[in-house]
Amino acid sequence: MTAHEPTPARSPSITAQILAIVFYTFIAFLCIGLPIAVLPGYVHDQLGFGAVIAGVTIGLQYLATLLSRPFAGRVADSLGGKRAIRYGLYGIIGCGLLTLLSAWTLGWPVLSLALLLGGRLLLGLAQGLIGVATLSWGINQVGNEHTARVISWNGIASYGAIAIGAPAGVLMVDAVDFSLLGPALMVLAALALQVLRTRPDVIPVRGERLPFWAAFVRVAPCGVGLTLASIGYGTLTTFVTLYYLERGWVGAAWCLSVFGLCFIVSRLLFVNAVNRFGGYAVAVTCMGTEVVGLALLWLAPSPVWALVGAGLTGFGLSLVYPALGVEAIKQVPSSSRGAGLGAYAVFFDLALAIAGPVMGAVAVRLGYASIFSVAALLALLGVGLTLLLARRAYPG
Repeated sequence: MTAHEPTPARSPSITAQILAIVFYTFIAFLCIGLPIAVLPGYVHDQLGFGAVIAGVTIGLQYLATLLSRPFAGRVADSLGGKRAIRYGLYGIIGCGLLTLLSAWTLGWPVLSLALLLGGRLLLGLAQGLIGVATLSWGINQVGNEHTARVISWNGIASYGAIAIGAPAGVLMVDAVDFSLLGPALMVLAALALQVLRTRPDVIPVRGERLPFWAAFVRVAPCGVGLTLASIGYGTLTTFVTLYYLERGWVGAAWCLSVFGLCFIVSRLLFVNAVNRFGGYAVAVTCMGTEVVGLALLWLAPSPVWALVGAGLTGFGLSLVYPALGVEAIKQVPSSSRGAGLGAYAVFFDLALAIAGPVMGAVAVRLGYASIFSVAALLALLGVGLTLLLARRAYPG
């Protein structure tokens, strides 16, 4: 190169490209986290409704996300990730507006609740759109060989945002009142929209468009394995506080903190393991680690052992989603990647949906410690299923 030739611009690293896209996941889950810890108290104490309605208010968002997966996959495949994310951010702004109106109509509890529930539906739809679109966009941009890295960083963004958003929402409401949450959601989404405007348009991948249910059938074997493993996560987050109370222990929140910390550290340290060793091999190893962690929670003689169990559970579960996700996405054409990712995500949503009622029924009959033994057995069943899938995919 001569002195007169310009130096070529360096292209962003793979990680930088991924982070620029999962930024929108971070914003979406920050908006999900802000109200999550204060909504039950608002519905119960301020509006005067019971615990069941408070639970419905939280759960409605996740139901909307689950039901939106087919629509989200279709939008991401046909219109591109950027437009799908834009629609999701509009949904967050709508949620913020309805949440603000709910705070302003506190004197009319039924109307206030209806506005709040409408906002939760919009937030669930936004989560479904942005969750699928960021993954599809990220994989399209950096290539199939980096699928595991895209999924891993997307998960780190979502868990990290929830960890920041939940306490921040409590501090905001304590410092001012509930009416601050709606504007906060609108401002965050508007800022993300402004950043999105600077991004180049994303051209959808041309080719075969699978119907959602066709994609669902193709990814179902890996998806069932994901469900079996993820029930442990739903069990831990839902019942660890009651488990500690049954044992007469204190500090249940530390169990969740250790789980989350080990989850994120594992993804940061071993994000390249899926490409190196293969999705099925990593999934089997991680599910095995999760089984040990859940068994320790079941048999823990003290809070220290429970913390070790929670840490191993988080460490093991962290790479199951990207590991099986890599194998699942191989089953659908690139032009239908959004449908495949949406269908695969349904199995994680399903795990969270069934963990509460199923494990609650087990706890009523056998006690809270027993739910972790059941979760461990389900994860062990997931290990067996994954070994069968690996043998079928790579015979000999």
